Amino acid sequence: MTKLFIICTMKLTLKLSLLGIAAFISSVAFAIIPQPQSVKYGEERFSIRPSTVIAFNDDELRPIAAYMLDYLAVREVTKQAPAENFISVELQPGFAPEAYRLTIGEEGIRIVAGDYGGAFCGVQTLLQMLPSEVYSKQMRLPVKVAFCEVEDAPQFAYRGFMLDVARTWVTTPNVKRYIDWLAYHKINRLHWHLSDDQGWRVEIKSHPELTEQGGYRGGSSPVPPMYGKWHERYGGYYSQSEIREIVEYARVRNIEVIPEIDLPGHSWAFAAVHPEVLCNYEFDKAHLSGGLDTRNVFCATKESNYELLDEVLAEVCALFPSEYIHIGGDEVSLSQWEKCPDCSAYLKRHGYTDAHKVEDYFIERIDKILQKYDKRPAVWNEGINGGGLDKSTRVHGWSNMKDCRKVLEAGYPTIFMPAEYFYFDMRQSKHEAGSNWSNIFDVKHTYSFDFAEHGFSAEQVALVEGFEGAYWSEIALSQGGDRSTDFLEYMTFPRMCAVAELGWGKNGSDWEHFYSRLKGEHYDRMSAMGINYRLIPPKVEYQDGLLSASTDDGSKIYYQLEGSDNVERYLRPIKCDNPAHYLFHSEYHNAHSPQTAHADHYKTIKPAFTLTSSIESGRKDGYKRIEEYRGRVSAARTCRQGDWFLFEFAEPVECRQMEFVTGYTHIAHRVFPSGYLEISYDGKSFEKGAALVDGCAKIIRPSRAIKAVRIVSTTDRNSTHGVVINPPVIKP
Repeated sequence: MTKLFIICTMKLTLKLSLLGIAAFISSVAFAIIPQPQSVKYGEERFSIRPSTVIAFNDDELRPIAAYMLDYLAVREVTKQAPAENFISVELQPGFAPEAYRLTIGEEGIRIVAGDYGGAFCGVQTLLQMLPSEVYSKQMRLPVKVAFCEVEDAPQFAYRGFMLDVARTWVTTPNVKRYIDWLAYHKINRLHWHLSDDQGWRVEIKSHPELTEQGGYRGGSSPVPPMYGKWHERYGGYYSQSEIREIVEYARVRNIEVIPEIDLPGHSWAFAAVHPEVLCNYEFDKAHLSGGLDTRNVFCATKESNYELLDEVLAEVCALFPSEYIHIGGDEVSLSQWEKCPDCSAYLKRHGYTDAHKVEDYFIERIDKILQKYDKRPAVWNEGINGGGLDKSTRVHGWSNMKDCRKVLEAGYPTIFMPAEYFYFDMRQSKHEAGSNWSNIFDVKHTYSFDFAEHGFSAEQVALVEGFEGAYWSEIALSQGGDRSTDFLEYMTFPRMCAVAELGWGKNGSDWEHFYSRLKGEHYDRMSAMGINYRLIPPKVEYQDGLLSASTDDGSKIYYQLEGSDNVERYLRPIKCDNPAHYLFHSEYHNAHSPQTAHADHYKTIKPAFTLTSSIESGRKDGYKRIEEYRGRVSAARTCRQGDWFLFEFAEPVECRQMEFVTGYTHIAHRVFPSGYLEISYDGKSFEKGAALVDGCAKIIRPSRAIKAVRIVSTTDRNSTHGVVINPPVIKP
């Protein structure tokens, strides 16, 4: 068969064949994620041996050469490539930002780019062409890799991930691990959410109290416990030396770290340490919140606040080389400004009726502070609501598709991340853990996003700088406990793989093509990377008395009976009369699927009941919404020891399970932090049942019909000014 010879400028001979090109779909490199723009393969192989030399032609690339040496057990790194048996990274003019050319031929491997980012991205493509063991740094040499020529460049300059470490603390080693995983997928921005109501995570040497007190919650901290860890001091913070270490670690891996200091709202942790930053009015904390001042918004008219924030932001700006500092601007409780005599006077003085104008003023003042330190602001999409934000400000469109369109129509450079596609704290199927206020979706839905299908114009898309996946960590502690980083990985991968490909450009790939690469090769890579990623759950069917489960990704399937801890390998269909009692999941290396079951397992009944409580309802119609199974209701104040909710059924209820939830169904917030169930079979006498875990408890396989259930609190206050109660979930 005729061979095509390509002689590159560095005199590297590349042998290609029509057979090799035709065999593209069977090559390991076919499974590259994100998919390159152009790949041509040859039928021959270059062998990477222990004697292979890593070379670089510019001192700027020395860190990349050292990075490769960490993965490839080769002999040495040198600044000049030998005549053969080399892996070379080079800077040359004529390439777009982050574009590269990867050529593999008889003499060696050459990666050529116009900038550091392009060279690093070329290295990531090369790593994906190697056995997956390369990611565990256990790959043995020699290894053969196909002759090829890859021409590649990203579609979007910004390919990002937002990591919330304020709600759930993530240690420095785990942040570095996550940076590695992002880098493997050519993600080039880490949006680091360092402050929120629940914690202040960055050391400020001029104000050490911010981390010494505000870096923790519960226990001796003035920041109250929230979202789990209710009865201990919980948290942590990054020293300035650790931050510099993380920023440099990310820089070597072509990732820009963009810090977020969330202002002027989401500032409860800051205000708990410095209550003088709040507005000048009295908050009724005695009745509503059990003595806590739950306000979380900086007063916009206190000059002392800007002096304090100048001192803080000066240190933040010095720590991060990024051009941008994200300053929040989201979900500000405008009522706090409206109640403030000084902020109200500002509105009146300027003839404004919209309190968003106060936020405009606040952001304008913060922008001037950032300008002093040669920085620019980024904000969440609510930041434009007042209409006065400068058009050079970068806006992160998050809340929904409509608001993202509004930002683009207003002409702002936009990071595109609407929650219904890109918020990875959202649950991935109806019956597994996660938030649900925006959408329920898995990797397929994220990958399916298309601007044209949503009617965005070419002019609007031109303002999109890129995509960003986001992980908000409120739910992590109640899911993963001390292994909450496992939950982070499970929620974000493989959905982050879809973001990587969207940001790089799908290059004609559809879902089936992407999924074939994902399960065909990339699952093995992510396993070697050490990621505890999520698998698509098994398909469960029941027919003719046989219960069967299947997957299409090579994973092993396991099953267990409801209420049992005994897990068995699924090998063949199960003969049974009631499929509702069986739960299935699959595993592949360190990945697993959620538990799933036949549809009968999820069926519920809705027996009539009345609900009473020691806490008055926050609704005019009391708890009627609960009694009608129409959704949750919030009680009018926080909890105290001995508070209760009593469910009295019209008739005794026979069932296999009852579940009672205080707080939101997706998050341990506005709960009874601790307590227990009391169960009555006659409606008169009660016996103690299951303890509450983050506000929730189940009655599993009761011995007889239940007439009433009481939920009792053993905690004073829950760090909010209310308690949420939900209808019971009862399975027949």
